[in-house]
Amino acid sequence: MQKPKRYVGIDNDVRGGMTDTGKIIRDAWAFGFIPETETCEDWLPHQIEALWIKANAEWEKYGFLVGGLPPEIRERYLRIQNEAIERAKAAGWDGADEVADDS
Repeated sequence: MQKPKRYVGIDNDVRGGMTDTGKIIRDAWAFGFIPETETCEDWLPHQIEALWIKANAEWEKYGFLVGGLPPEIRERYLRIQNEAIERAKAAGWDGADEVADDS
């Protein structure tokens, strides 16, 4: 029987953590579902999925808009995102993969 695949942790994720799983974790930090020290290293897929469901439900309350977040959550969210972008850039991420090329 094959061992279940476990997440490497946001600090060890590709593209400096700028992945779908990294976004779930950053959202969970912003909403206070997990502490910002929790990297989710060794988590199983169903644990990440449960976190995504919880974060998605919270986003829904605010219309999935950063501007709709209460000030305290918005400030924490923006701080977390800005710090993540800086870490990812330092790791070589430039965001080019995130922009669609319609040419």
